[in-house]
Amino acid sequence: MSEPPAELLRIVDACVNRAAEGLRTAEDFVRFALDCRFLSEEIKTLRHRLVRTVEESVWNKRAWMRDAVRDVGRQVSVPSESVRNSEVAFVRANLARAQQALRTLEETAKLSGIDHGEWESLRYAVYAVESAVLNSISGHQNLSQHRLYVLTEDADPSDFEGKIKAILAASQELQFPLVIQLREKKSSDRALLSRCRQLREWTANTNVRFIVNDRPDLAKLSHADGVHLGQDDLDISSARRILGPEKLIGVSAHSLEQAKQAVLDGANYLGSGPTFPSKTKQFDAFAGIQLAQQIAAEVNLPTFAIGGIDLQNMAQVIDTQVHGIAVCHAVWHAADVGNAIQCLARQFTDSDSIV
Repeated sequence: MSEPPAELLRIVDACVNRAAEGLRTAEDFVRFALDCRFLSEEIKTLRHRLVRTVEESVWNKRAWMRDAVRDVGRQVSVPSESVRNSEVAFVRANLARAQQALRTLEETAKLSGIDHGEWESLRYAVYAVESAVLNSISGHQNLSQHRLYVLTEDADPSDFEGKIKAILAASQELQFPLVIQLREKKSSDRALLSRCRQLREWTANTNVRFIVNDRPDLAKLSHADGVHLGQDDLDISSARRILGPEKLIGVSAHSLEQAKQAVLDGANYLGSGPTFPSKTKQFDAFAGIQLAQQIAAEVNLPTFAIGGIDLQNMAQVIDTQVHGIAVCHAVWHAADVGNAIQCLARQFTDSDSIV
């Protein structure tokens, strides 16, 4: 193939630099602000893939045609370029910079008569990473203070109301934010929706996040804060279409690979487990405390270890640096539900003071 004309190499050079700069800025944010090794590596891989693709093509002499001093674009700017008023705006601006540059490279490849498929593939990969980063930011913003996650079980109306109100009272007294997940397996859809709406009413104007288990449709109808999905439930993309961009979507992860995939799919938080043998659910195998350690080291999406956690063993879980714990039996079946919440909350505050 003949040498590309100088004007095309100048376009390529500017766009490769622009895309690499946008990716590197996003990578640094994910590395240092989110402390997420996994997403940092994902973006770094894309950045190196970008440069390698250029160097292996007829565009590999792009820098020879560079004329930065007389580039007319140096003097062109708009006011919005100097404004970054949030973390979301920071990430979106830099990844949009990479996406737009990759689109220009894709079109320039067509004009040059070379395969444009790799540039299209890279552009879509950056779209996916942007979604993962933005949903990770949302998870941190919504759950940074919520380290105790309580799951309910089927109960008669008076017992259910008494337990929930005791949980909420303890949370408010300690000013310790909670997540409450409504998890019921025996109720009809109509009864479950009624209970969802009750729980939404009770948790409104509190520091509690209200999550519905399995059912994004009921979460939407009851105006819950989000939904939690198992590995066999509806996929994240479909749940997001039902709930929209503002709601939280959590995913159960039983391996590091499942956790990483959930991050790429756009989860806001994770459930890691089973950690220990549970009194409310039977499992054939246990991911154990090691999974919580792995996720805390690699992913750093807000993650709640779950499965058999109680006052006696929760210190081991906190030591993994996982974000929080999820409990059912330790609270829902306690003789004094409010006291159980207070004791668990104090374990967190005590461990924080030691650190």
